[in-house]
Amino acid sequence: LEYYRDFFIMYIKSLVIDGFKSYCQRTEIDGFDPQFNAITGLNGSGKSNILDAICFLLGITNLSHVRAANLHELVYKCGQAGINKATVSAVFDNVDKSQSPYGYEQFDELTITKQIVVGGRNKYLINGTNATTTRVHDLFHSVQLNVNNPHFLIMQGRITKILNMKPPEILSLLEEAASTKLYENKKDAALKNY
Repeated sequence: LEYYRDFFIMYIKSLVIDGFKSYCQRTEIDGFDPQFNAITGLNGSGKSNILDAICFLLGITNLSHVRAANLHELVYKCGQAGINKATVSAVFDNVDKSQSPYGYEQFDELTITKQIVVGGRNKYLINGTNATTTRVHDLFHSVQLNVNNPHFLIMQGRITKILNMKPPEILSLLEEAASTKLYENKKDAALKNY
């Protein structure tokens, strides 16, 4: 396990979900482990909505990955139950200053919040201060968190397909997940223009 510690940059210490999908009331989930976590529960208990909340917070742009057609579907009962906003906050451990996002080295924890209001706008906060979407995405990208990478999260239906891939397909998938494929494509384009 000590070998793998070098690969942990920031991890979620706690998550607060309020008005998001099936979570009508403020729900705090804490006790996350920096290395491995499992979410268990009965069918319909909200396990997938926890992952959806994390993806929402991290800035997913393809709403079909969080099983929604539009943003107001992320609000509890689409805002029809007197709840007109959804808020997700995560506290990230930031103790390892050598791995901290640039500009946030002085904080032992970072609290990132994303909120949407029915008929309103999205809002991000970093440690309680308003932040642009670009600033938050740059923060996450600086610690190699890119929720819009198509392989960031492998949904249930794709697992069997991946298990049946041939070695070259697996290599291509890993290169894309590690963003080396993007780099190679940019390098090839630059060489063509040279």
